[in-house]
Amino acid sequence: LLSMLAAVPTGLGMEVMAPTIINALNGTSVKLTCTFNSCYKVENKQFSLNWTYQACKNCSEELFLQFRMKIMNKQLDRFGNRVEFTGNPTKYDVSFTLNNVQLEDEGTYNCYVLNPPDRQPGHASTTSVGGFLAVVILVLMVVKCVRRKKQQRLNTDDQKTEEEGKTDGEGNPDEGTK
Repeated sequence: LLSMLAAVPTGLGMEVMAPTIINALNGTSVKLTCTFNSCYKVENKQFSLNWTYQACKNCSEELFLQFRMKIMNKQLDRFGNRVEFTGNPTKYDVSFTLNNVQLEDEGTYNCYVLNPPDRQPGHASTTSVGGFLAVVILVLMVVKCVRRKKQQRLNTDDQKTEEEGKTDGEGNPDEGTK
């Protein structure tokens, strides 16, 4: 189950956009999208990107992905080798994919972009919420399907019983033509 809500531009300098909320099912892969607009062409020598993670609102940000002339993964114990850069800075895309999503991955992911001669770095945040919620929804859907199937069987059995017990209108079983 994946759902993304409205992208939010930052306003100052370049515009950086990312979904505000993303849901992912445990064990799946999810792409955290971050794109930007700039009046200037991306030059690898000057362009920079940082992706950080915050476990909670007041927690410090942990740098886990950086671009300075090339992509450099900062191997946080939290993510191991599950982070894969899937963007293309020259196409104004700095997205990454998080593989094998875990409940512990819930938190805020910050995307910081600087493309000189833009003076102000751009910033966007995505909040990842509960793979657990997705599991609950999946379980509820399965339960509903099982109940619906059971009800259909009961209705079919009732219909068969009703057909077997048909009468001629006077209480006598209908034996066909006499």
